[in-house]
Amino acid sequence: MKLLSLFIVFALLPINWEPDFNNAKKTAEKDHKLILLNFSGSDWCGPCIVLRRDYLESPAFTDMANENLVLVNADFPRKKKNMGPPEQIKRNEALAETYNKEGSFPLTLLLDAQGKVLKTWHGKPESSPEQWTAEIKAICESRK
Repeated sequence: MKLLSLFIVFALLPINWEPDFNNAKKTAEKDHKLILLNFSGSDWCGPCIVLRRDYLESPAFTDMANENLVLVNADFPRKKKNMGPPEQIKRNEALAETYNKEGSFPLTLLLDAQGKVLKTWHGKPESSPEQWTAEIKAICESRK
């Protein structure tokens, strides 16, 4: 029973998003992981909300991500109450200047630990959450 309780607790833990891209690169290098960088408009972009709810928060994705990825979300909310601290806004703007000059939302990138783009998804993926997760996992496994 204790094991089941422990499993439930870990299954309900939220996925960890690294707010600092430089820290994400260091962690990815140290842990031999890839970086998933997601550009979102969490309070105004319908496809961003669907991507987060149906894909990024799916159990299949979160299990795979915890083993293979360092996650970074560059969020650009419009409502003042949802905006992060000024230093986070600056970090997100710097990421957009490098990786999302067109201002696409959602935009999801799979990067190596040095920040080189390996794969890009514009908008919500065409495949199911399970297929998308399997695609990312296969890329991660091919890089080990």
